[in-house]
Amino acid sequence: MADSKINIIYQDEQIIVINKPSGISVTADRSGSVSLKEALKKQMPLEAAEEIRLIHRLDKDTSGVMILAKSKQAQTLFCGFFEERLVKKTYLALVTGRPASTSGTITANIAPKLRDGQLMCIGNKKGKSAVTDWRVLADFGGVLLLAVNPLTGRTHQIRVHLPSIGLNLVVDPLYGYGRGLFLSDFKSRYKLGKGRTEKPLIDRLTLHAYQLEFAGPLLNTPAVFIAGLDKNFAAAIKMLTKYNPKGPAAFLQSDTYQKILTASKI
Repeated sequence: MADSKINIIYQDEQIIVINKPSGISVTADRSGSVSLKEALKKQMPLEAAEEIRLIHRLDKDTSGVMILAKSKQAQTLFCGFFEERLVKKTYLALVTGRPASTSGTITANIAPKLRDGQLMCIGNKKGKSAVTDWRVLADFGGVLLLAVNPLTGRTHQIRVHLPSIGLNLVVDPLYGYGRGLFLSDFKSRYKLGKGRTEKPLIDRLTLHAYQLEFAGPLLNTPAVFIAGLDKNFAAAIKMLTKYNPKGPAAFLQSDTYQKILTASKI
């Protein structure tokens, strides 16, 4: 079950910026679990929480940075920034696969999957246009760490686009990828104590909305917001870094590892 405590990164008179945990839906859903707004009500004055409005969305299983408006006027203003593509979104993704290059752009339409409206798929001539940039941050051998920039905002865009080029998320239960990332998957001579059962380093969707950056300066508002990784995602990256054949040299840029662990701009 997701931790319903919401980490508030920043707030002012117009907006509140949070680090949404994985497992919390931005709106009430049929599962009956606590929604984002309900969780915020426990941390904020009731009247203030009731006024919170969505500007953009994250999938329930995706963690990371979200901007919420404190008024209708702020919602209109910041929604405009997203619609005009004045906000660069950077996600971190742990994937499997061997791409032909260290970066690329995916342009493929996305449409609802037939007979299962909960899932999306590559729509070819049908569906809505979608564009995603990606680049490799680290090559751990069997697992890659990517920085992913969706230039459009389609439902499950990253979760559909990356597998379309052979880069499956290490864990994505909804789309059937992975049972979890275990230390024994990549640590040589791994041994588990007698009578013990190995627990995964991470067993939820390996996708995190890490950074939001505005294209131009905003009056009295920071230009970049960063959401640090939760302990499981951070532990997975630490162990992959420690036990892959190249060690920290698995990162294409030597300073990226520390930037991620300290929630710094990448």
